[in-house]
Amino acid sequence: MDGRGLLHHSDRVLAAIDSNRSAKSALVASWQRSCRLHQLDPAERTAPRRVSDRELAAARERLEPLIPSAQTALDQLFLAVGGVGCCVLLADREGIPVERRGAPGDDETFRQWGLWTGTVWSEESEGTNGIGTCLVERRTLTIHRDQHFHSRNTLLSCTTAPVHDHEGNLAAALDVSSCRADLTEGFVNLIATAANDAARRIEAEAFRHAFPKARIVLLPAANAYALIAVDDDDLVIGATRTARGILGLAAGPLANPFPASDVLGSVGASGACLTDAERGALQRALASAGGNVSEAARRLGISRATMHRKIARLGIHRTH
Repeated sequence: MDGRGLLHHSDRVLAAIDSNRSAKSALVASWQRSCRLHQLDPAERTAPRRVSDRELAAARERLEPLIPSAQTALDQLFLAVGGVGCCVLLADREGIPVERRGAPGDDETFRQWGLWTGTVWSEESEGTNGIGTCLVERRTLTIHRDQHFHSRNTLLSCTTAPVHDHEGNLAAALDVSSCRADLTEGFVNLIATAANDAARRIEAEAFRHAFPKARIVLLPAANAYALIAVDDDDLVIGATRTARGILGLAAGPLANPFPASDVLGSVGASGACLTDAERGALQRALASAGGNVSEAARRLGISRATMHRKIARLGIHRTH
C-alpha cells in the first residue's frame, strides 16, 4: 500500500470512529478502543514493539503448563495451512507469541511484519488485530487486511482463536496469519475452522495433563471437547471450558466437587453406558477376588469404603 493508500485507510478508520457506529459494529468498536482508550494513531508507521529475550523467557514460563500440550496441535495446524503461505503463532494473554510455526522460505518476510515470537500484538499496543482483539473479545475471529487499525498492518490477514486452561480461564490465543493478497473468504473460513479446532485440542490435552490420576469422561451427546475429570469417589473435580458451557459452570477451580452420576444423568440416557462399564469392572474385581471386598478394592486401587459405596449405589448383589 502506497502513502496515499495508508492515508486513505487512516481517514476511513477515523471517520468510522467519529460516526459512532461502534454500537452496531464490533470492528468499529475495536477501532474506537484503539484510538480513544489506547491513544493509538492509525497512521503510525513504527514497527511493532518487541520484548527482550528475558521478557520472552518470562512469558514462556508463565504459559509453560500449556506449551507442552500445544506442540502436536501446532504442528498439525501448520501442516494444514503452511503450504499456502501462512504461519502459526501461540501467544500468551498479553499478546506475546511464545511459539511459532512457519516455512523457512517465509521467515524473513514474517519477521519483518512482526509475525514472530516476542512481538507484542496486544490491542493496547497494536490496535485492532487478530491476536489482540481475540484476547479482548474472547472469541474466534478474523481481522482481514484493511480491518486492521494500523495502516501498516493492512496487508495481513489474521485468524485467531482463544485458548483456555484446565479451569476454563482464558490463557492464550492461537493465530494463523498470512500476507497473501489472494486469500479468498472461503479459505479464510476454513482457516478459522481449523484454528478453532486446534485450540480446542490444545485445551483437551492440557486438561488431561492437569488431572493425570482422574478418569477423563466425555459428556454424552456432546462434542469431543466437552470433558470432565472424575476422581476415585466418582466426584467431578474438573471440566473443560466446553463442558462448563454445557453444564453452566463458571471458570475457576471446582470448590465443591459433585457426583458424576448427577451430571451424566442430566445430559442424556447414554450416561448409563458409564454406569454399566463401572458395574462390570466392580463385578469382575469381586469375582477375581472371590467376593472379598477389601481385596477387590485393592485391585481397583480404591479404598474399601469407596468400594462399599459403589456396590450400594450400583445395586451389586454379592454372592459370597
